[in-house]
Amino acid sequence: MVSATATRVILPGLVEASGLVVTTTPVPSPAAGQYLVEVEATGISYAEQAMRRGRYFGQPAFPFTPGYDLVGRVVEAGAGADPALVGRRVASMTKTGAWAGSVVVEARDTVVVPDGVSAEDAETVVVNGVTAWQMLHRAARVRPGQTILVFGSNGGVGGILIQLAQHHGVRVIGAASPRHHEALRAAGVIPVDYHDPDLAAVVRRVAPGGVDAVFDNIGGATTTTSWELLARGGTLVSYAIIDAVSGTGGLLRPFLGAFGLALLRTALPNGRRATFYDLWAGHRTSPARFRRRLEEDLGHVFELLRTGTITANIAARFPLSEAAAALELAESRTLNGKVILVP
Repeated sequence: MVSATATRVILPGLVEASGLVVTTTPVPSPAAGQYLVEVEATGISYAEQAMRRGRYFGQPAFPFTPGYDLVGRVVEAGAGADPALVGRRVASMTKTGAWAGSVVVEARDTVVVPDGVSAEDAETVVVNGVTAWQMLHRAARVRPGQTILVFGSNGGVGGILIQLAQHHGVRVIGAASPRHHEALRAAGVIPVDYHDPDLAAVVRRVAPGGVDAVFDNIGGATTTTSWELLARGGTLVSYAIIDAVSGTGGLLRPFLGAFGLALLRTALPNGRRATFYDLWAGHRTSPARFRRRLEEDLGHVFELLRTGTITANIAARFPLSEAAAALELAESRTLNGKVILVP
């Protein structure tokens, strides 16, 4: 029997992590094309950290419930949603709203989790896994035997991207703070310090002819360096602009600039190309293709997780009621992996 109320975390405005509000609200009912999911695990990504500061492009007006994705059991299907999924474990991309005990999700953004994969493990690879898979195989089209450079290699996306690349027979150079280098070496990654003023020279010593792809989540000067490090035929994939998001100015110009520079660089006759990866591209304009790719790509990642080919990297677990402490830890940037919230 579904409870009439559920725990929910509210981000009330521009507050410190300690300002998150934990409350109890009525459990909603699914509308057409939706499921009501009893959440088993959700998590903290960089998006929530940016939203807390009002620095996430396109975030909703305060107050709202954060939470980019979730894993849980379907307890009710709305009209037009598959009733056979009631009782099944699913994963869903939400962008916001997942930090709650019960959540209404869109059926088209929801994928069945295979048996043998726990809720917490699955949570680590929902948005992170789709992002990593699509950047590696769809955006950059990296081939076995090539070499890539991954910024944010200790993060949620970076950690999955590294494992997917290694499984694909790709050599990985991981850019991160020195405190993460030992863990990266243990994972078979060549670590470099992304703050090193001689970063380009260090990477060139590893890959004298340049790297075949760079995955950049920082932007700004890092993007320029990344472009210069590409081998002929290489691809620069920008998928975030942490440098701008961490600042104080407007966000529209940096985002448009990132798109524009990607187009300009690709137009140059030097055999290299650049792209700005957007997880939600085509969500509104090409919904059938978006759904097909989501199911296919997340399905690949789940299968690799189920067979133990890749592993979930859980940095810490917190009950949903302690979301403030969890967010503070995530924002400390001392972790290797993802912080999980369990209702």
